[in-house]
Amino acid sequence: MDRSQLKFAKTDEWVALDGNIATVGITDVAVEALTDLVYLALPTVGKQYNAGTPFGEVESVKAASDLYAPVTGEVIAVNEDLPNNLDWLSADAFGKGWIAKFKVAPGVTLDHLMDAKGYAAYWDTRAH
Repeated sequence: MDRSQLKFAKTDEWVALDGNIATVGITDVAVEALTDLVYLALPTVGKQYNAGTPFGEVESVKAASDLYAPVTGEVIAVNEDLPNNLDWLSADAFGKGWIAKFKVAPGVTLDHLMDAKGYAAYWDTRAH
């Protein structure tokens, strides 16, 4: 996936919007910071989430981190193979490593999210 077409949350989720379907994952830099992933809890298909609310969890040998919905909408699909292939998150975070697809609620925009350059700058300030 072309990162320049993605939007990013401060909580390290990425969004690819196609019409009213948002594909969501976590960024490669977040996965790298977590290191050694051991568990991923996927959201429930059919459940509604508001932007900013937890929709899943990822655990590493170092820590457990909530995953936050970057958009408001209904989960319409999850990457069912991902929990058994956590290496996809580090090898292909923006492709095979997608986590869920949301049907975005009417009127929802991605204006609250950052573009790739904004996210890189934001990550730099956190890393130092």
